[in-house]
Amino acid sequence: MSSGLQQFLAFAQTARRSSFAEAARDLGSSPSTIAKSVARLEEGLGVKLFHRTTRRVTLTPDGERLFKRCERVLAEVDDLQAEAAGARAQPTGTLRIDVPITYGRRFVLPLLARLVSEHPTLQLDVRLQDSYSDIVRDGLDLAIRAGSLRDSTLIARRIDSQQLIVVASPHYLEQHGTPSRIEEVSGHATVLFRQPSSGRNRPWQLRQARRQVELHPEPRALVNDGEGMVAAAVGGLGLAQIPDYMARDELASGQLVEVLPACRPAPMPISAVMPSSRLVPPRVRLALDALEALRDRAR
Repeated sequence: MSSGLQQFLAFAQTARRSSFAEAARDLGSSPSTIAKSVARLEEGLGVKLFHRTTRRVTLTPDGERLFKRCERVLAEVDDLQAEAAGARAQPTGTLRIDVPITYGRRFVLPLLARLVSEHPTLQLDVRLQDSYSDIVRDGLDLAIRAGSLRDSTLIARRIDSQQLIVVASPHYLEQHGTPSRIEEVSGHATVLFRQPSSGRNRPWQLRQARRQVELHPEPRALVNDGEGMVAAAVGGLGLAQIPDYMARDELASGQLVEVLPACRPAPMPISAVMPSSRLVPPRVRLALDALEALRDRAR
């Protein structure tokens, strides 16, 4: 590996770990060697990449910008090496994927577990979270995202869809009545989803007279987890809008009832997304093909 590439590798690993010592352990080197490589890179570029303290290092604004590009380039180098080694026929390495918590547990993880069992040279790094990661910065191969995509630097493959429904417990409806029109929602207690990435409350999406409408109900409860919203609705805290698959068991058992079924919004796309500038290594192609099976899951 060239000295220039080694400098970028030392920089990227230090940025990930916020420590010269931990980066050195990862790369099988010494902290002084890693620090010197980073210093030479800073000198060559004419910018300061890290703020240094006795315990940790943090990226400067220039360092943040370089790190995003560096992650992309180093990932492509890994992919090129895999291609040159003839790895196209046999997927190897670690598939790093970010998945929403409930959807990941119920659908994606079982699928990926089967994939790894069929390909012993493949490893998994699955991050279950409802907040959005920076795919490039975090070195992810894929992320599963629901809804429309705002980031034009990503490419997406639609793999599934989800239907949002409004539900409540029978006890709550006995006490407060069942809304029959969207306008009646304002008279009810609601459970809203607080989006982990932004901290904002997710508005409701409904359909009225063939047009999509957005509601911002006043919440009685805020929850930042889908399964937690189901539990809150079962507990009688009010109306909640959730993906249908999250409440399938509770609807079947009668713990929850769907309300305003005629006002269901259009199904929301679920996509597998990845950086647009990345080569697609065999492990990612394999995962994308496997994820296509989610199109046919029973609803």
